[in-house]
Amino acid sequence: MTGHRDFETLLVERRDDRVVVELHRPAARNAINGRMIAELHEVCAEIEADPRPLLLTGHGDVFAGGADISELRERGREEAMAGINSRLFERLHRLQAPTVAAVDGWALGGGAELSYACDIRLATPTAVFAQPEPGLGIIAGAGACWRLKELVGASVAKQVLLGGFRLDAEAALRHGLVAEIVPAEELRASAHALLDRMAASSALALRMTKLVLDADGAHPLADDLTQAVLFESADKHDRMTRFLERKKR
Repeated sequence: MTGHRDFETLLVERRDDRVVVELHRPAARNAINGRMIAELHEVCAEIEADPRPLLLTGHGDVFAGGADISELRERGREEAMAGINSRLFERLHRLQAPTVAAVDGWALGGGAELSYACDIRLATPTAVFAQPEPGLGIIAGAGACWRLKELVGASVAKQVLLGGFRLDAEAALRHGLVAEIVPAEELRASAHALLDRMAASSALALRMTKLVLDADGAHPLADDLTQAVLFESADKHDRMTRFLERKKR
């Protein structure tokens, strides 16, 4: 296991079976600025080259207090068309290995959208997801307008995006946005336990499952083709052999 502090806005720990990223802008409540976007792109490139599950969390008692408003204020049409945040979040969403967001405290605006891009979210009792963008004269333009609807349904998404409602931890759990609520002091341990369960599964099977899950529409042919690849793998044969041998005992 190796730990690194080689970014300005992130703390990154690289292990053989996972990458742990902490958003680290304490003075700005971990607000997402251009530098953080660039550094998260670098992390994505690392994981694309060497696929491993990703754990994403925030420093202190906040996940991410939105995008950096001082930067957003200066952005114009060209920056919007470049999709500065949305391109990163889509890249994160499309990583081959599973991604987990461990959310403590505020996940606002772009911070909430960053968590939506992950496959699974865990939360503490103080977690709050909110999209205050219309109050600033913009839309939640980095995925919330369609990704949140996929996660919690159109009615709840409209309550958040149009009505300004916040989803606290209990509401997020009730609507399926988060998998479970854990005490703040146990958040990272619970997230690592989840990654441990993933690590015990076939990495190839998880990658294939995510690929099929994220495909558009019904896809029985994709199921068959994916299963055909896995049926031929040595890992599948070894795992099933061990399973059958355990049943004999």
